[in-house]
Amino acid sequence: MRTFPRSSGILLHPTMLPGPCGIGALGEYALSFLDWLKKAGQSYWQICPLVPTGYGDSPYQGFSAFAGNPNLIDLDELVYLGMLNAEDISPLGRLPDSAVDFGRLIPLKSSILRQAWKRFSSGAGSRKLHQEFSDYRKDISHRLEEYGLFMAIKENQGGKPWYQWPTPLRFREEPAMEKIKADLENAQNYHLFLQFIFNKQWMKVKREAHRKGIHIIGDIPIFVSYDSSDCWANPEIFQLDEDRCPAHVAGVPPDYFSATGQLWGNPLYNWSAMEQDGFEWWLSLLKNKFEQYDALRIDHFRGFVAYWAVPYGEETAVNGQWVSAPGEKLFRKVNDLLKDPPIIAEDLGVITDDVRALMQECGFPGMKVLQFAFDSSEENNYLPHNYGRHCLVYTGTHDNDTTAGWYETAAEGDKAAMRGYLKLPEGISGRQAAEAIVKAAMYSKAALAVTPIQDILGLGSEARFNTPGQTHGNWSWRVPKDAFSPQLADNLWKLTQKSDRLAQKLA
Repeated sequence: MRTFPRSSGILLHPTMLPGPCGIGALGEYALSFLDWLKKAGQSYWQICPLVPTGYGDSPYQGFSAFAGNPNLIDLDELVYLGMLNAEDISPLGRLPDSAVDFGRLIPLKSSILRQAWKRFSSGAGSRKLHQEFSDYRKDISHRLEEYGLFMAIKENQGGKPWYQWPTPLRFREEPAMEKIKADLENAQNYHLFLQFIFNKQWMKVKREAHRKGIHIIGDIPIFVSYDSSDCWANPEIFQLDEDRCPAHVAGVPPDYFSATGQLWGNPLYNWSAMEQDGFEWWLSLLKNKFEQYDALRIDHFRGFVAYWAVPYGEETAVNGQWVSAPGEKLFRKVNDLLKDPPIIAEDLGVITDDVRALMQECGFPGMKVLQFAFDSSEENNYLPHNYGRHCLVYTGTHDNDTTAGWYETAAEGDKAAMRGYLKLPEGISGRQAAEAIVKAAMYSKAALAVTPIQDILGLGSEARFNTPGQTHGNWSWRVPKDAFSPQLADNLWKLTQKSDRLAQKLA
């Protein structure tokens, strides 16, 4: 069983990083953040999925489970490599720096990246870089080949989802596929060039993290988007009808986050087909992710035991039903391939004994969220005295309000329960509550304590990253450019030392 040493880390998605180009990127500011983490005594940097995002800009709804997000590419690096100049990227300087304006950012950055590709195709860049790209194209996985073609066709079809493409393309009929691949060869290569640059930059960040003793915790959703290269290229492993339309879609029943549940809308897996080929898609995906990350959180882990299937066309997730999945068989294969991988099971929400049994068999630690702990019940599983070492504790997740925001809007009974448990006086502010809960997480028995950067900064609801069920305004918040101060690092280092969580190597 893989265990984490007693340590701590910060949850911060790269889009949150400060910087001048409208969105956080994998360049100077990412490396500076790693410096800050080291000075703060942290061992882990946890992120959300790095996939190319689509409608809604959610990193949990991507165009591919295997590809990286081109919006995270650092353009200054492309200037250095000779594919762009400062004037090319200057329009991005007019974008706001407090939040990502995706509607303005994406077309601007896409046009700049196309300019870089055009110049690269015309010979810009070093001979070494061209050789690296040539080698990358030769060795690229068929999953990324499919993604590159998928994106090229999507653009050719005016951005329509694949299930609205002409029938020959929707059903991948061979004559149509051969023709479109020849016609769109340059467009496909452009998207694969972006993957090459993304991978080059991300692996540089990972190497620098390791040099500083920082390990990266990645994240993947259990389901893929309907409008994804995964679903388009592999319809046989999804529950689609003869017209390639889902009969049921994914979601979760009503819970803490939503009274009507969450209707995600993702296609569901055809688990019997996956089992017949030895779960090849899942094994390829997890192998890919462990090349990118040191540890991996799997969102909605309970879906490997049973998933909530909602009839297609429903407006909420209320009218779903639980359907069994072969998680035990899958993770035996995973363990055979990856040998005791450091996987974190997101076990929030409706968790049953069979889910706990699978986690125990696999040895995967679960999650404890302190914002869920204070309901006046001493039996609450999220209270620190009710859990042991083999888990991760969070003040909140990407789906929660900030802890200061949570306290300001919590029911009076929950506030009183929190103050009583932590021995705090009445009249404290949200910022003071956040500071106390961060300390409670750090001093808990949990092996790893992870704190969203907003809680380290003591910020309120204005800094919330995502509100489940809300379709606009999510995923956009960014860290203020002067936030990573030496004083903040020193304060966090002292707390980390006192709670016996100073940086350690991954066990």
